[in-house]
Amino acid sequence: MKLEEKIMASLKEAMKAKDKEKLEALRAVKAAIIITKTEKGGSEEISEAQEMAILQKLVKQRKESAELYKANNRPELADKENFEASVISEFLPKQLSETEIEAELKTIIAQTGASEPKDMGKVMGIASKNLAGKADGKLIADIVKRLLSIS
Repeated sequence: MKLEEKIMASLKEAMKAKDKEKLEALRAVKAAIIITKTEKGGSEEISEAQEMAILQKLVKQRKESAELYKANNRPELADKENFEASVISEFLPKQLSETEIEAELKTIIAQTGASEPKDMGKVMGIASKNLAGKADGKLIADIVKRLLSIS
């Protein structure tokens, strides 16, 4: 089942359950998919990689907003954003733990022969492809920096 079909099924369930908060998060995903399909140069079908990128972007936006709300002493808005992020995250593949990411990155570093911080680009290129949708890009970059500065 494609992401769009899963979203539509969840939307219907949320409507039947009258779950306004979940409905709002799902509508945001549906809107992002429609925008991607209809933008200039877009096609009627979007790839799984594009779907994952859309979901990751939406989750990242929600988490960043939640942090801003917390910093500005607005916990009720931060909770709403965190809830939406959790609803959207349900459609993403299981996220890898930090130790799993580190193990994967050590393998990539060994394959590329990277040994110093200036080799970070080589490692990040492969890591971004291999770990797409499974880990946050910033976390990957932080771990790569740490591993290459130790080596």
